[in-house]
Amino acid sequence: MRVTKNQYSDEFKEQIIKECQETGNVALVARRHEIATTTIHTWLKKQRQRGSVKPLPKAKEERYKAMEKQLKEVSTENDRLKRLLAEKELQLAILKDLMNCKNPR
Repeated sequence: MRVTKNQYSDEFKEQIIKECQETGNVALVARRHEIATTTIHTWLKKQRQRGSVKPLPKAKEERYKAMEKQLKEVSTENDRLKRLLAEKELQLAILKDLMNCKNPR
C-alpha cells in the first residue's frame, strides 16, 4: 500500500486509523504494519482536526465544496449521536423509575 518510502495512500491511512480505533492500541498496529507510532499519532491528530486524513484541495472553490461536504457529514453524524443519546437517556430514566417502584411487576 505504500506509495513511496515516506508517503502512504489516504485509503491506507484511513485503514490504519480504523484499525487503531478498533483495537485501541496504536503501538500494536504500528508494529504490525512497521510504521512509527508518531506517524500514526500524526494521522490521528489530522483526522480529528479535519474529519479526514485527506488534505483539502488548494483551489478555493474545490476547498469550499470539500469543507461543505465535511460539514454536512459531521452534522449528520452529530444528529445521529444526539438521537442515540436521547434514546439512552430515556432508557436510563425508565430503569430509574423501575428501581424506585416497590413491585415493578
